[in-house]
Amino acid sequence: MKVVSFSAGGYSAVGWLENGEVVDFTRAYTLHCIATGRPVHAAAHSILHMLQAGLFGAELFADVRAFVKRHRLTKELRVPGARLLAPIPRPPRIIALGLNYAAHAEETGKKPPKDPIFFVKASTAVIGPEEPVVHPKGVGRVDHEVELAAVIGRGGRRISRRAAPKHIAGYTILNDVTARDMQNRDLATSRPWFLSKSFDTFAPMGPCLALPDEISEPADLDLVLRVNGEVRQKSNTRDLIFKVADLIQRLSRHVTLEPGDVIATGTPSGISPVRPGDVMEAEVERIGVLRNPVVGQS
Repeated sequence: MKVVSFSAGGYSAVGWLENGEVVDFTRAYTLHCIATGRPVHAAAHSILHMLQAGLFGAELFADVRAFVKRHRLTKELRVPGARLLAPIPRPPRIIALGLNYAAHAEETGKKPPKDPIFFVKASTAVIGPEEPVVHPKGVGRVDHEVELAAVIGRGGRRISRRAAPKHIAGYTILNDVTARDMQNRDLATSRPWFLSKSFDTFAPMGPCLALPDEISEPADLDLVLRVNGEVRQKSNTRDLIFKVADLIQRLSRHVTLEPGDVIATGTPSGISPVRPGDVMEAEVERIGVLRNPVVGQS
């Protein structure tokens, strides 16, 4: 199932995609609870709140979807004109990876790393599908970076590779937009590159959260990034140096992961600049297309 955060008419909630349309999970869940005599959990209006409350799970979504179909409520619960939001508009953390595709390391003139290069992007950089990425004045080159991202569903410390899949709520797309000239200056002086990755709007995310029933193992997914319809990046998660389970194991050895944390797994080769007026389309197989225009800073 593909779960979404959406808004419509001043109302924001959780839904799922059915034949390209949004079905209101939050309302469906409430009706399901009333029908089965269960208490309604207030967290059901937000994916992040559901994760933090331990409510989020593929089994719950499957039960509610089956209830809707059994009672023929799909038409009533469709949301015409729904605007998709980032699945998690303000994640606790965005933990990203540098140089996790060998070809990308090569194009930047660096050797593939022997250990994962973790860094953090600001959560305030997150925007959703169709929202504009703002090209800041005076920063020079700004690049796109399509990435598969895993969202932590169950937190923990010292998580084994074998147990890692049980800690993943689902997968989404993150475009790790980067102020490249600023990053290169920081790298040249051995400074961290947090700021070059964290401008407001520099973390488009979406369009959905694909649950494990859609993607049980993200080991063979095509990635594509198009600018104005032209393919700039094209690869497959087979080429990841450090796989998702490995990243979770290595990261949780030192850091306690929390529900809602987003782990962006790195970008393939083909990075290139974008300019105001461009439109970026980041696509990952079995998740969808994340589309964002680029605008100049007003």
